[in-house]
Amino acid sequence: MIRVIVDAEGALTRAEYEAGIGRLAALDLEVIAAPGARLADRRREIEFIAEDLDQGRSAQDYADLCVSAFGLPAELGVTTYISRGTDDDALGVLNRFGVVADVTRSYTDDDELVTVTIARAESRRVPESRLHTALEAALNCEVRIRFA
Repeated sequence: MIRVIVDAEGALTRAEYEAGIGRLAALDLEVIAAPGARLADRRREIEFIAEDLDQGRSAQDYADLCVSAFGLPAELGVTTYISRGTDDDALGVLNRFGVVADVTRSYTDDDELVTVTIARAESRRVPESRLHTALEAALNCEVRIRFA
């Protein structure tokens, strides 16, 4: 999720704000924004569900789209990563840490286990505990890291 501050000074009217949201929605972007009637006085922020960050579009691209849509400077806010617990999510976490690994998933009784196999040379890029925590948070299941 990409957050963008679109109206830091609170200069937009409700109609201008809603028109900007409409222009972004017309681009088939998944926009989450407060209704115009509930605008904060300043530092107005909108959010994008951005599933294309690793496919050519950057967080800055979203801010640039807001500049075009609202006609005001925009600044990036906090980026939050949303996970659905898939193997692709695990690979995304590994990619963000700059680690190449194999991911396998297994099920026993009611438990789910994801095993991440990393080459020894890759293990020096990031502390194992940090990687383990990020993977468990993204996958919401038990994660085991093996080194090959």
